[in-house]
Amino acid sequence: MIPVPSGVRVWLAVGHSDMRRGMNGLALQVQQALGRDLSNGAQKGL
Repeated sequence: MIPVPSGVRVWLAVGHSDMRRGMNGLALQVQQALGRDLSNGAQKGL
């Protein structure tokens, strides 16, 4: 289990991903799926 402080929002983008895309490509895929800007210091998990 990963402890999450209260007040923190967790966003999940589900689907298949090509791990060969690299971190920038994967981050862009998540950003497009969620329709949110992830460059604001948000934590991401793959």
